[in-house]
Parts: sequence; structure tokens; C-alpha cells
Amino acid sequence: MEPRTRTQQLKPGTQNPEPRTAFIGLGSNIEPETHLAAAVRLLAKRVRITGVSPVYRTAPWGVPDQAPFLNAVLRVETGLEPEPLLDALLDIERSCGRVRAVRYGPRTLDLDLLSYEGRVLNTERLTLPHPHLHERGFVLVPLSDLAPDWRHPVQGRTASQLLAAVGREGVAPSGFVLRT
Repeated sequence: MEPRTRTQQLKPGTQNPEPRTAFIGLGSNIEPETHLAAAVRLLAKRVRITGVSPVYRTAPWGVPDQAPFLNAVLRVETGLEPEPLLDALLDIERSCGRVRAVRYGPRTLDLDLLSYEGRVLNTERLTLPHPHLHERGFVLVPLSDLAPDWRHPVQGRTASQLLAAVGREGVAPSGFVLRT
């Protein structure tokens, strides 16, 4: 049997024997310090966290009449393929009390799979990279801190270049530190 090369695809839903790098966005505006810390603790049981951005206080996006958010980005290594990783993120959200009642409304925890090993993917359940990543300062500021040279696989621009186009308005250091 020939060894699997990097370009060969595994069957959907299988575990990848080689760790893959992914970036995960975290956000919360209901007891945010508690829920972000819980997310990191729970994620560490399923993936290897290799980087944690600073945490930022950000203006709400989509529904302005709500509490500000705390947002951060994690770099992880995982053997999970993208959709099983998404399932793990959704499980963690639910375990932290996430209820999807109002789109862009208040939430205990929001975990977004931003990027996975530079893949471009568009299924009913998942779009990679995240379809709004390049529009949101609350994602690009922490992503640029963590991986300024990360390159958007569709747009071809780095996180720093994308941030320069969007700006830092409404994104400020929170003083809260996530620990792994």
C-alpha cells in the first residue's frame, strides 16, 4: 500500500493521521471571561492549542443593542477533518449553554472555524475559510496578532493586509488573558 500524500483526501468524517493547523475564533458577551476560559479548557481536551491571541473587547456586530463581546483567536493542531472539528466546536458551544435564538444576538459562546490548513471548502454545513473573516476587525485583529502572515486562500492577502483594509475600529484590548 502506498503512503498517503498531502494531496490525497481522506473520506469525510475520518481522523487525519497527520496533524493539521486550524484557526478558531472565540467570542462571548454573556459572562465572557467564564465562557472563553471554559472553551479553551474544553478545546484542549480535543485539539492541541499551539497559539492564543490577546483577548479584545469588541463592539457587537449585526445586532448593536447588546453588551460588548470579548473575542480571541486560537491556533490549533488537530487530527480531525474539518466537519468533525466543526461538530466538536458545536458540542463545546452547547456545553457552555449556547442557544441560537437571535442571529448575531447575545451568546454565551461562539466558536468559529476560521481556517483549516489553507483549505477552501463549501458544503451545506461549512464554508472555509470562514465567509466573513476578511470583513471583521474583531477576527482580524487577534488573527493578525497570532499569525500576521497567514494568507487567505481565496483572496491571497495576509491577515495583516486584510486588517489594514478593515481597520481596528471598535476593537480594544480587554486586559483579560486566556491561559492554556
